[in-house]
Amino acid sequence: MKYFNTAGPCVPELHYMLPPEPRLPEARQLVEEGMYLVVHAPRQTGKTTTLRALAQQLTAEGRWAAVHFSCETGEPAGDNYLGAQDAVLLAIRESAAALPAELRPPDPWPDAPAEGKLSVALSAWARTCPRPLVLFFDEIDSLRGESLRSVLRQLRDGYARRPDAFPTTAVLCGLRDVRDYKAAAGGDPARLGTASPFNVKVASLRLADFTEADLGTLYAQHTAETGQVFHKEALVRAWAYTAGQPWLVNALAREVIREMRVPVAEPITAAHIDTAKERLILARATHLDSLVARLYEPRVRRIIAPLIAGDPLIPDPAFDDDLTYVRDLGLVAPGMPVRVANPIYREVIVRVLGTATEANITAEPRTFVRADGRLDFDKLLREFSDFWRAHADVLTSGEAYHEVSPQLVLMAFLHRLVNGGGFIDREYGVGRGRIDLLVRWPYQDEQGRRVTQRQAVELKVWRKGRPDPLAEGLTQLDEYLRRLDLDEGTLVVFDRRPDAPSIDDRIRFESTVTSTGRKVMVLRA
Repeated sequence: MKYFNTAGPCVPELHYMLPPEPRLPEARQLVEEGMYLVVHAPRQTGKTTTLRALAQQLTAEGRWAAVHFSCETGEPAGDNYLGAQDAVLLAIRESAAALPAELRPPDPWPDAPAEGKLSVALSAWARTCPRPLVLFFDEIDSLRGESLRSVLRQLRDGYARRPDAFPTTAVLCGLRDVRDYKAAAGGDPARLGTASPFNVKVASLRLADFTEADLGTLYAQHTAETGQVFHKEALVRAWAYTAGQPWLVNALAREVIREMRVPVAEPITAAHIDTAKERLILARATHLDSLVARLYEPRVRRIIAPLIAGDPLIPDPAFDDDLTYVRDLGLVAPGMPVRVANPIYREVIVRVLGTATEANITAEPRTFVRADGRLDFDKLLREFSDFWRAHADVLTSGEAYHEVSPQLVLMAFLHRLVNGGGFIDREYGVGRGRIDLLVRWPYQDEQGRRVTQRQAVELKVWRKGRPDPLAEGLTQLDEYLRRLDLDEGTLVVFDRRPDAPSIDDRIRFESTVTSTGRKVMVLRA
């Protein structure tokens, strides 16, 4: 039986998967034209699956000898460019073993100086191979410094000798868009020089995420094989949570089927997808961990911190590269406005940044549940005000994301006390000037029906040189409540001005109403 794959390339015989080649429709034409190109995408999006399938298809058609291989084994070589070339040539030979005998490279590779070993080897192969060579250099950006520069310059130098004496097409694939590969040189980007070492490429193609139709097609393969149906609401919810990120799309379905073990006879519902989403976030699977490990890099923080706070992004000389970097990582979606790539990443980011705060919370979640099963939200807010009064200075003084530390503390507090019984939906992004939270708390009413209590919270910050954000916050919260069809909510205003009153003097609760008459509890903090 096939299954949803979340580790390594997909295998058609084992995994549910989409046809790979349509995910890179432009690649075929560029190969036909004998061009050099770059393919890039964040990790776990299907690059290797797609390129390997394309290489196999090209060879099977009888017109090309196409080989897909990984440069990753050359990473330990560092600046030892001879060692890196040896690793790449070994990877090529091992992958080319699947070709018909007459298409394989010479054995052994010809002797050559260290500075040109790869170029001489590829030239010798191109001269003896009866078909044009198409090479897919996967994980090319795992090579670093002098090793990367050596490989790229040899490919550029050989470009003029193709197709008779050099591969007709080279496809470089990696995490980043290798516009000039300077960033992949390591600590000193200038080491690659002023000219691009790969200026012969004609296109940089980004492997796109799944569309909503793709998600439905993939999940339908499971239905066709097992008979287990995904409700329409489950498909909608899965799309909303993942925005088509391929690993997340597969991971949600796998979590429901393999880990939660929903019986095959039982349809998969939106509630199952909700639970699977929470389990993935709490488990911090390898893919999610590899992303959050980047959060404390300065160039990532410069983009993510304003996103969380809702502040404008501040342009500086490094802004374009910082933004490109976080997009290439997959943390931020392509296009405008600048935004976190999907709701699951959005949730993971703030939970990870709030981990230290959660470790300091001693209150017991069950003490905030009333006898009727509802969440005592007023008590929870007052408990937070006491926690903030006692710990604010400590929790914000060493916070790398100091621009948004109060909001992170409150969100961590809510998560610690709500998680396990309810859910927290977050909305934040550049230019919003706020964070909107919706706490959803399921419980049973007096008739035994399952209903959901909803509590809306808006977070604002009063900064130096700015007016009191109360009026703006009430207007924004009023619109948020209107969208949620709620009659009351909470506005939290953190006073971050250097001359703000002491924390004991400024923490207080106030009751007010919006311009449309909705009740609001204001917490000044």
